[in-house]
Amino acid sequence: MNSVLSISNLSKTYASGFQALRNVDLEIRRGEIFALLGPNGAGKTTLISIVCGLVNASTGRVLVDGHDIVTDYRAARSMIGLVPQELTTDAFETVWATVSFTRALFGKKPDPEHIRNVLEGLSLWDKRDSRLITLSGGMKRRVMIAKALSHEPQILFLDEPTAGVDVELRRDMWDLVEGLRKTGVTIILTTHYIEEAEQMADRVGVIARGEIILVEEKIELMRKLGRKQLSLHLQKPLERIPQSLEHHHLELSADGMYLIYTYDTRAERTGITRLLGDLNEAGIRFRDLHTSQKSLEEIFVDLVRDRR
Repeated sequence: MNSVLSISNLSKTYASGFQALRNVDLEIRRGEIFALLGPNGAGKTTLISIVCGLVNASTGRVLVDGHDIVTDYRAARSMIGLVPQELTTDAFETVWATVSFTRALFGKKPDPEHIRNVLEGLSLWDKRDSRLITLSGGMKRRVMIAKALSHEPQILFLDEPTAGVDVELRRDMWDLVEGLRKTGVTIILTTHYIEEAEQMADRVGVIARGEIILVEEKIELMRKLGRKQLSLHLQKPLERIPQSLEHHHLELSADGMYLIYTYDTRAERTGITRLLGDLNEAGIRFRDLHTSQKSLEEIFVDLVRDRR
């Protein structure tokens, strides 16, 4: 595995005694989109802040493409772009000036063509001479992303990037992330919008109470933990499920027109063939059937609930 970010035995305890992170180990692959999911207070932002040099770890080590974030801070930090949750911009600067200044902070030579490409990609080109104080919240969020991309980072952290923004910007973000990945940029995304992880991520990590409880390929995670449901649309409504079918643990819809069978995708046998045979013997006929799989959001909720 070609890791661009390696986190080993990372812990953080604040002066108050609160332990935000507990022995976190995590490897991020070069060029992947990694979604870190967790409830409020789980430690997502603390983890990102340590990697980006904003918070000091209590124990552990972080390497960014082989550069230690403590002993080789400048090299490590130059490879990282961060879009934080909070909007922190100089209200009276123009869009062009603030993005260009951020690039200069990393010791990069002026590159107007790169800045223009970034602004155009974020639909900010027409606002390049506007002062930040005049922009809407969504436009300010775009400026934060432009600042993070100004120095051409190889790793981009997006900490709740679409929280509180409009649907249009969220879709633009998805397109932007996919475009960056095609250029080789590694994306690490934290989000409460689990559909974003389901839409974009290659792998998913779940953090709860400061511990990484699972890291898995998104598709494999849904295959392993996702249950499927078979819904049968009956020809005639049922008042109750016959006793001969009780061992299938079926659910009957309120109107009696649907039987719902839940099965484990990991099992060697789904039991569907036997179910259909038993339905036939019971004289129950159906018009149609369809299957649905548990969503990533349902899987996430179950995982976090199990850790409480």
